[in-house]
Amino acid sequence: MSDFDFDQAIALQSLGTGRYSGSTHTAWLNMVGPFGGITAAVMLQAVMLHPDRLGNPVSLTINFCAGVAEGAFEVNAKPARTNRSTQHWVIELKQGDEVVITATAVTAARRNTFSSNESPIPAVAAAQSLQRAQPPKLPWTQRYDMRSITGHLPTVWDDKEGDTLTQMWVRDVQERSIDFASLTALADTFFPRVYLRRKTFVPIGTVSMTVYFHADAAELTALGGSFVLGQAKAQSFFNGFFDQSAQLWSEAGTLLATTHQAVYYKE
Repeated sequence: MSDFDFDQAIALQSLGTGRYSGSTHTAWLNMVGPFGGITAAVMLQAVMLHPDRLGNPVSLTINFCAGVAEGAFEVNAKPARTNRSTQHWVIELKQGDEVVITATAVTAARRNTFSSNESPIPAVAAAQSLQRAQPPKLPWTQRYDMRSITGHLPTVWDDKEGDTLTQMWVRDVQERSIDFASLTALADTFFPRVYLRRKTFVPIGTVSMTVYFHADAAELTALGGSFVLGQAKAQSFFNGFFDQSAQLWSEAGTLLATTHQAVYYKE
């Protein structure tokens, strides 16, 4: 068993081809149930472990149908169609007889082609020049070294309106090397944009999250446990739902992933 809390949290035991058992990990709990990013990583891990997988992840979409309860779960990953260079996946996480998470993924055997980064890294202070932030002391927030640049989580909840842009450096607190699973979790480390927009605490929950991967396995491995720069901003708040987009760059400026999620909020 790995010494890294992240590896322990995404550990899956085979129950047969494409079927895996796992369990939530206390180090990755949120206010209710596990941190959504670790659940998303578990779903991708089921694909990564599948013996019939073609290539590496291009995209992953997670739908949080219900809250994941603490304890055991089963994940089923099935390649719905395999083409010459792409593969399309359907994934489910069940607890008992109930489906609580559904997902789709695309993996591919990428080819060398024209490539261009159309989203350059913003000019910001280096991670080493910033102090570690002190986010709310939830188990999952303690698993990351976050260094805020702008768009901090409010310390005063006064209902004042503000900008939803957040920029921060973040890395695994144990400096575990980055891979596709951990990059997936990093994509969900931004606090809900509604808290920055109105500085009012309301119940929230992500209902759908998509991650697009823009680096290959070798590029991720070369990063080791270094910081990545995350940037997130909301697009619209409308009748109980908002969406937010985010980007993750390496310290060298390589765009590693982009992500988009829809979030429910209640008033």
